[in-house]
Formats: sequence, C-alpha cells, structure tokens
Amino acid sequence: MPEELNHINLSTNGINIHAVEAGPSDGPLLILLHGFPEFWYGWRKQINHFAGSGYHVVVPDQRGYNLSDKPKGVSAYGLDDLSADVAGIIDHFGSEKAYLAGHDWGGVAAWWTAVKYPEKLEKLAILNVPHPVVMRKHIKTSKAQRKKSWYVFFFQIPRLPENRMQKNNWEIGRRALQGTSRKGAFTDEDVAEYRKAWSQPGAGTAMINWYRASLRKPPKKVDSIKIKMPTLLIWGKKDRFLGSEMAQPSIDLCNDGTLVFIDEATHWVQHEEPERVNQLLQNFFQPGQTSGD
Repeated sequence: MPEELNHINLSTNGINIHAVEAGPSDGPLLILLHGFPEFWYGWRKQINHFAGSGYHVVVPDQRGYNLSDKPKGVSAYGLDDLSADVAGIIDHFGSEKAYLAGHDWGGVAAWWTAVKYPEKLEKLAILNVPHPVVMRKHIKTSKAQRKKSWYVFFFQIPRLPENRMQKNNWEIGRRALQGTSRKGAFTDEDVAEYRKAWSQPGAGTAMINWYRASLRKPPKKVDSIKIKMPTLLIWGKKDRFLGSEMAQPSIDLCNDGTLVFIDEATHWVQHEEPERVNQLLQNFFQPGQTSGD
C-alpha cells in the first residue's frame, strides 16, 4: 500500500467525491482516474512514485465507486457528467492546468475531459482504452469488438447484472481481475480491498450504470473531437476486452500524440508493468517532453 496518503472529501459538479492525495500540495497537479471495477486503489503502484517526484497526486474514487457519492439513475453517469467531475476537481485545487491520466473507464472520462475542457489540461495520458468516438465506431462496425464487449450489452439488463456480480462474495469481480491479468498482478489481499469497495451501499448498480449510460445517454455534440494537448497512449497488447487496432485511430485524433505498445501486458497494464508505465509517464510529463519514449 502507498504510504502517507491523505484521504479527503471534496465537492464537484454537485456531488461529493472521496479521494486520496500524496506529494507536495504546491507541486504540479496530477490526477489519476481508475476504471471498472476498480477504485483509487487501482493506482497504488503509481502514487508513491509520482508523489516522490514532486507531483501533487490526487486519485479520486469516481462517482458511483467506493466512498464517493452514488447518484441515482442511469442519466447521472453520462460522459458529460464524468468529465465535469474531473474539471471540478481541478478547480477545487485552484490549479490552472493539471496532468491527467486514466485507465479503462477512467481513460474514457479523461479523453472526454480533454475534448470538453482542453484549457484545463497540461498533458493527457491514457492506458488501454480508445478515444470514445473510436470505440463507438468499432462497436458498430467490428464483430470481433462486439464479441469482446459482450458484457456491455449484458449490463443493459435491469438489476440482473449487479445481482450476479454480488453472488459468492463478488466472485465475478474477482475473476474479472485475476482471471484476465498476468499471475500475481492482483493478490488475494488486493482482491479483499476491492471486495470492500464493491460492497459499499449502492456501488454495484452505480458502477454498472456507467455502461448503461454509455448507450443510453450519449454526450452532447461538440465542435471538435480532436485532442489538442500532448497525449500519450499506453496499450498492453494482450488486452482481452479492447482490440489494439483501436489504438492508432485514437492517436490519429490527437494533434500531438504518441502510442506505446507493451507487448506482454494485458488490459491491466499499470498493475503488471508498473516500473515501465511509471517511467513512460514520468518521461512524458516532464516539461518540454512530448513523447513517452
């Protein structure tokens, strides 16, 4: 576990968010966004590294997860709401700009924050998730990706998915982590922490509502889907959920984008290759750097 973490609660976009922070409060603001079915703990192997490098690291439980608010209804989990949460977190700390990194659904929220609030971001880093527009296109046109994303459609069913997930002490969640990652990426002790987060009242439904909203509440139209700030996309090529063929089209939507594949990593790249990921991010975030190499 990371050391010297400060647990905080902050208000953003009409909800209360629980987050952990580490590092000097006057350092450059670095926000790390987790995906499904994680919580702030999903960045545990990165927090100390960047706090020790002088960053003010803030890792929220995103809305619906762990100790953060869980608004009722699917409509509360659209991309516009998720990105507004991030913008509000940046404003909370009084920063003009922040460094932002996101994995999985946290990456989707990070992409859309970059689209909606480009003036708030210094640089953007994404782990194993395509630009939302690329994902939507591939879901429509790629039979292979639809097969990989079968659970997105299953999650649209009312109540049944969360009831299934909670059975046998969240066994499906355990398998989603340990069964699709390299051995040792998630220890039994790690899974125990996840089970605590999943067991928070209302968390099961709220987490799945992100998927429901992705099909039922598309974001409002924007003038441009292009990403203006320097962007690094890290992709573990053995991802069982998201095809790597979506990586390059995502970078093509960036004015200044760099793509780095990690051949032996799965979807859970920052868990399996923490030193490699940390160094890529460290190099990229340094002032004047635009490449993750």
